[in-house]
Amino acid sequence: MLRALALLLLLANLGFHAWTQGWLSPWLPPPASDREPQRLAAQLHPERIVVLRDGVASAAVAAAQPAAAHEEPAALCLEAGPFDEAGARVAEALLAEHEVAEGAVTREIVARNHTWGVVIGRLADREALRARAEELTRLKIRFEEMSTPSTLVPGLRLGNFSDRYGAETALAGLLAKGVRDARVVALPLGATQHWLRAPQADAELQMRLRSLPPERLERPFQPCAAPPQPASG
Repeated sequence: MLRALALLLLLANLGFHAWTQGWLSPWLPPPASDREPQRLAAQLHPERIVVLRDGVASAAVAAAQPAAAHEEPAALCLEAGPFDEAGARVAEALLAEHEVAEGAVTREIVARNHTWGVVIGRLADREALRARAEELTRLKIRFEEMSTPSTLVPGLRLGNFSDRYGAETALAGLLAKGVRDARVVALPLGATQHWLRAPQADAELQMRLRSLPPERLERPFQPCAAPPQPASG
């Protein structure tokens, strides 16, 4: 009995070996093979395969990703205007209400006509204005307090001239007498325009400026046109 069983197992092993080697292919198809010749024969377009060195593969993957995914949004110049003095103050108050960072948006004054003035300002407060006025009085320098433009108030005007050369000459004489911090600026003459400008608005600031309520902002923020020429330098 045992001998018969052992003989059957031997014959089964021999039959399985003959089948896997393809010797029985006229009667039984051979099993699928994972040997290298069969794998090579099954490849599609093997000539397109390129073996990359260490580090090159990761660099190629990074380069294939869209460049926009790695770039920060570009800053944009935005401006609103023109306003009159009152409209500019309302707009600046609105910016403060919406937590626009101080200094992110600046006011620029544009005037078609101007004169040249020798001024001291903008001073920190009324106390600083009083101290400078007393100093000029001791030096026997004539002056007057300025009420416009707002970018120089509080401030003092020490002279007004029709051309820059005259203002620069007067400034040199004042400096020689011991006057400190005086400078020559272009002062608007007649009607002026006020512009609010954010020269480098990032994505967050762009969103804040463009979402300001239109019913309260007389002129909405738009991409900057040609830079206006400010009336004070």
